[in-house]
Amino acid sequence: MTDIIREIENEQLKADIDDFRVGDTVRVHGKIKEGNRERIQIFEGVVMKRQGGSNRATFTVRKVSNGIGVEKTWPLHSPNVAKIEVVRHGKVRRAKLNYLRQRTGKSARVKEIIK
Repeated sequence: MTDIIREIENEQLKADIDDFRVGDTVRVHGKIKEGNRERIQIFEGVVMKRQGGSNRATFTVRKVSNGIGVEKTWPLHSPNVAKIEVVRHGKVRRAKLNYLRQRTGKSARVKEIIK
Protein backbone atom coordinates (compact mmCIF):
# COMPACT_ATOMS: atom_id res chain seq x y z
CA MET A 1 0.00 0.00 0.00
CA THR A 2 2.68 2.53 0.91
CA ASP A 3 4.65 1.69 -2.26
CA ILE A 4 1.68 2.74 -4.37
CA ILE A 5 1.35 6.03 -2.49
CA ARG A 6 5.09 6.67 -2.80
CA GLU A 7 4.96 6.11 -6.58
CA ILE A 8 2.06 8.54 -6.96
CA GLU A 9 3.87 11.18 -4.88
CA ASN A 10 7.09 10.76 -6.89
CA GLU A 11 5.18 11.44 -10.14
CA GLN A 12 4.04 14.80 -8.75
CA LEU A 13 7.53 16.04 -7.83
CA LYS A 14 9.12 18.82 -9.87
CA ALA A 15 12.62 18.14 -11.20
CA ASP A 16 13.69 21.71 -12.05
CA ILE A 17 13.76 23.30 -8.58
CA ASP A 18 16.75 25.50 -7.74
CA ASP A 19 18.60 24.69 -4.53
CA PHE A 20 17.66 27.33 -1.95
CA ARG A 21 17.86 27.43 1.82
CA VAL A 22 16.50 29.39 4.74
CA GLY A 23 17.86 32.95 4.68
CA ASP A 24 18.10 33.14 0.89
CA THR A 25 16.34 35.92 -0.98
CA VAL A 26 14.16 34.35 -3.65
CA ARG A 27 11.84 35.51 -6.39
CA VAL A 28 8.76 33.26 -6.62
CA HIS A 29 6.82 33.38 -9.90
CA GLY A 30 3.27 32.45 -8.91
CA LYS A 31 0.41 31.82 -11.31
CA ILE A 32 -2.73 33.80 -10.52
CA LYS A 33 -6.13 33.16 -12.11
CA GLU A 34 -8.49 36.09 -12.51
CA GLY A 35 -11.72 34.97 -14.12
CA ASN A 36 -10.70 33.16 -17.29
CA ARG A 37 -7.27 34.84 -17.54
CA GLU A 38 -4.03 33.63 -16.04
CA ARG A 39 -0.99 35.74 -15.28
CA ILE A 40 2.28 35.41 -13.37
CA GLN A 41 2.99 37.59 -10.35
CA ILE A 42 6.42 37.82 -8.74
CA PHE A 43 6.80 37.70 -4.94
CA GLU A 44 10.33 38.51 -3.75
CA GLY A 45 11.51 38.11 -0.17
CA VAL A 46 13.55 36.16 2.37
CA VAL A 47 12.88 32.46 2.93
CA MET A 48 11.86 32.17 6.60
CA LYS A 49 11.36 28.43 6.79
CA ARG A 50 11.19 25.20 4.82
CA GLN A 51 9.24 22.27 6.12
CA GLY A 52 7.75 18.96 5.10
CA GLY A 53 9.07 16.44 2.67
CA SER A 54 8.23 14.76 -0.60
CA ASN A 55 5.39 16.48 -2.46
CA ARG A 56 4.05 18.06 0.77
CA ALA A 57 7.09 20.34 1.19
CA THR A 58 6.36 24.03 1.75
CA PHE A 59 8.39 27.18 2.20
CA THR A 60 7.49 30.58 3.65
CA VAL A 61 8.70 33.84 2.11
CA ARG A 62 8.55 37.21 3.88
CA LYS A 63 8.80 40.68 2.39
CA VAL A 64 8.04 44.20 3.60
CA SER A 65 5.60 46.05 1.39
CA ASN A 66 4.75 49.69 2.18
CA GLY A 67 6.05 49.25 5.73
CA ILE A 68 3.90 46.17 6.39
CA GLY A 69 5.37 42.67 6.62
CA VAL A 70 3.78 40.15 4.28
CA GLU A 71 4.37 36.41 4.53
CA LYS A 72 3.26 33.80 2.03
CA THR A 73 3.56 30.05 2.31
CA TRP A 74 4.03 28.25 -1.00
CA PRO A 75 3.84 24.52 -1.73
CA LEU A 76 7.19 23.63 -3.27
CA HIS A 77 5.87 21.24 -5.93
CA SER A 78 2.65 23.10 -6.75
CA PRO A 79 1.70 23.73 -10.39
CA ASN A 80 0.83 27.30 -9.30
CA VAL A 81 4.52 28.00 -8.64
CA ALA A 82 5.96 28.60 -12.09
CA LYS A 83 9.57 29.27 -11.11
CA ILE A 84 11.76 29.99 -8.08
CA GLU A 85 14.80 32.21 -8.67
CA VAL A 86 17.50 32.64 -6.04
CA VAL A 87 18.51 36.31 -5.94
CA ARG A 88 21.15 35.99 -3.20
CA HIS A 89 22.27 33.51 -0.58
CA GLY A 90 21.99 34.45 3.08
CA LYS A 91 24.15 33.42 6.01
CA VAL A 92 21.99 32.21 8.90
CA ARG A 93 22.53 29.82 11.77
CA ARG A 94 19.03 28.52 12.39
CA ALA A 95 16.31 26.63 10.55
CA LYS A 96 13.43 29.04 11.12
CA LEU A 97 13.85 32.82 11.11
CA ASN A 98 10.82 33.77 13.23
CA TYR A 99 12.85 36.50 14.96
CA LEU A 100 12.70 38.61 11.77
CA ARG A 101 9.03 39.38 12.49
CA GLN A 102 9.90 41.69 15.40
CA ARG A 103 12.77 43.43 13.62
CA THR A 104 12.63 46.48 11.38
CA GLY A 105 15.16 48.37 9.31
CA LYS A 106 18.78 47.29 9.20
CA SER A 107 18.41 44.69 11.96
CA ALA A 108 15.88 42.79 9.81
CA ARG A 109 18.48 42.10 7.12
CA VAL A 110 20.30 38.82 6.57
CA LYS A 111 24.03 38.81 5.76
CA GLU A 112 24.89 37.72 2.25
CA ILE A 113 27.18 34.86 1.33
CA ILE A 114 29.32 35.89 -1.64
CA LYS A 115 30.31 32.89 -3.74
